[in-house]
Amino acid sequence: MTDSLLAATGATTASPADTGCSHTDTVARFFRALSDPTRLRLLEFILRGERTSAECVQHAGISQPRVSVHLSCLVDCGYVTARRDGKKLRYSVGDLRVVDLLVLARALAADNATALDCCPRIPPRD
Repeated sequence: MTDSLLAATGATTASPADTGCSHTDTVARFFRALSDPTRLRLLEFILRGERTSAECVQHAGISQPRVSVHLSCLVDCGYVTARRDGKKLRYSVGDLRVVDLLVLARALAADNATALDCCPRIPPRD
């Protein structure tokens, strides 16, 4: 990794043995949280404005318990924040940089769609 990329990402040159977990592991987990299509759809839905759990269930078209698991993951990973409003939970974007990340990801995916569609190492989800 170049020094400028290290500086830009805040990565260090400490070995994984020194830290117990490498920066690469953390970044991989960051992307893994976004690798589920339902979570990605929910995150993009929430990016357009604060949403209640019920609105997320309706949007996702899956059961409330499954939506709850996905929303909990997004909250636990820092993409989304949740606040109690009476009996309801309301979800909103936790970090606006997520918007930039998703715009860039969509552009990169579009530019590389053929390669991604043909990649034998990443099978399509059912």
